[in-house]
Amino acid sequence: MHGNHVHNLTKINIVDENKKIHKIRSSISDTNGASKKGMVLPFTPLAMSFDNMNYYVDIPSEMRESMADNRLQLLGDVTGAFRPGVLTALMGVSGAGKTTLMDVLAGRKTGGYIEGDIRISGFPKKQETFARISGYCEQTDIHSPTITVHESLIYSAFLRLSKEVNKEDKMIFVNEVMELVELENIKDAIVGLPGVSGLSTEQRKRLTIAVELVANPSIIFMDEPTSGLDARAAAIVMRAVRNTVDTGRTVVCTIHQPSIDIFESFDELLLLKRGGQVIYSGPLGRHSQQIIEYFEAINGVPKVPEKYNPATWMLEVTSSAAEIRLGIDFAEHFTMSSLHQRNKALVKELSVPPPGAVDLHFETQYAQSSWGQFKSCLWKMWRSYWQNPDYNLVRFCFTLLCALVVGTIFWKIGNKKSSSNDLKTVIGAMYVAVFFVGINNCQTVQPVVATERTVFYRERAAGMYSSLPYAMAQVIVEIPYVLVQAVYYCAIVYSMVSFEWKAAKFFWFFFINFFSFLYFTYFGMMTVSITPNEQGAAIFASGFYLLFHTFSGFYIPRPKIPGWWIWYYWICPMAWTVYGCIVSQYHDANNEIVVLGQSPNPTMAGFINDYYAFELDFMGPVAAVLVGFCVFFALLYAFFLRTLNFQMR
Repeated sequence: MHGNHVHNLTKINIVDENKKIHKIRSSISDTNGASKKGMVLPFTPLAMSFDNMNYYVDIPSEMRESMADNRLQLLGDVTGAFRPGVLTALMGVSGAGKTTLMDVLAGRKTGGYIEGDIRISGFPKKQETFARISGYCEQTDIHSPTITVHESLIYSAFLRLSKEVNKEDKMIFVNEVMELVELENIKDAIVGLPGVSGLSTEQRKRLTIAVELVANPSIIFMDEPTSGLDARAAAIVMRAVRNTVDTGRTVVCTIHQPSIDIFESFDELLLLKRGGQVIYSGPLGRHSQQIIEYFEAINGVPKVPEKYNPATWMLEVTSSAAEIRLGIDFAEHFTMSSLHQRNKALVKELSVPPPGAVDLHFETQYAQSSWGQFKSCLWKMWRSYWQNPDYNLVRFCFTLLCALVVGTIFWKIGNKKSSSNDLKTVIGAMYVAVFFVGINNCQTVQPVVATERTVFYRERAAGMYSSLPYAMAQVIVEIPYVLVQAVYYCAIVYSMVSFEWKAAKFFWFFFINFFSFLYFTYFGMMTVSITPNEQGAAIFASGFYLLFHTFSGFYIPRPKIPGWWIWYYWICPMAWTVYGCIVSQYHDANNEIVVLGQSPNPTMAGFINDYYAFELDFMGPVAAVLVGFCVFFALLYAFFLRTLNFQMR
């Protein structure tokens, strides 16, 4: 009797679903995309259907001997559909493939092999187009830590909303989303680092939802939006999720061990067993009645205890141990059920475009032009740097300290030009100061760039911008800070060391120090882009400090460097810095100096030319090379940021 009851219930569901499909089709075919819940920007409701999805990954070579196949299957023939205004849960035990399925459907996988058919309202899914109409809320809540909640939403909206939407409407929409996700009271709060400063975990979850929602997507994926939250915080987040669904969007969440209230806030469930096979796909019903009836109809499955969490009960009765005890494969049982046939019918219905429908098409890959992307990225970077005193004050204070130490140790030594030792002391003062300030710039920028790179991976995957505008924005935003750093450093050192007060000499001293600080900063950024984390970047950079130091031309003058190493002298940035420091200050020094063991006494300019092999009229090429190093490291940073992806999914 019970089995017949479920069969009849399923028949009723099929009729209901057909009615729903026609409603969805009429809303999808509405090209005007009527506004939902008072939202200022309209959107088109879209359904997603997927049929026989399989996903494989390569097995590590050390494990292949014990396995017949070289590939491991993580998803097996997964079929289903997500529809507008329906909140769907993806559930299963750990390792069942919940997040894997979501990543495959959202196009976030960076490796593996995908088989199957994915359609968006009947049309084959194209990832470039899909990124424009979808949102993906990651479990880790990755955001730029030094901007506010409001700025995070403005930045996302201005990059992801169409160019046709004017600025005023974008700002209104941002405010509407903040109200929808209940962020108005913390809109001016700095996001901060998780577990260290800024927003709480629950507030971060809602910000993650809001950042995707301001893109006005039709389909939103959420990876465990309630993980790590207590009951109250989870309820607040789920209220935000429910509000999002009620706007008519398609929302899919992976969920792990939800409470009764959270579980029953979902409309439909797609349940996976270990190995990525479907064991239930359909409606939950009021108080989870439909899924309870489905599993209770299976011989041997115990009844759900009174007031027991149906989600917990469902996972317990479908576990691997329960399968062995009952002698049943729940995946096979589902494929033989009428519920599975209903799903197949629904997917077949949704896999055909409605009459008169047109496939999604955008003229460009990104919502904004390259210039628009650059402007938005530069605005975000400027706000981020301005609100990051931990970074900027550290390097400013260190530079000030270096300037004062160098100035007091080498007090008025610039006036002394009587011997070669005086010359070497002055050169040493200029060299050491630049070297240590440069290393500090390199080291302090690495954690900043590494933190922003994790945000970059999320934003690039969301189709917000291409790599070059982002990289150039971060390169350019460093310039004013390094400029300020160089101005007060040069003013203090130049006056305290008492170099000759000539405008040209002071300008060259400033020019050399500014571009030296800058290329060290860009070198630090570049090291992050070619290593998986900031620790690796620090180790990589430290290996070059020794080379910079050794081949600078100060400790070992160029004529004394072995011929098989001279090539590195010419590509060593510090060598050109030392070259410029000496030549700019002493190119016109014709006074005689005392050189131990040499007679008659040479002129200072002549000694520089003989001992260091520096051409005294070579400042033009030196300046060009210093600028070239800055451009070279900046372009390498942009190139490696674009081509290397250390985020494996």
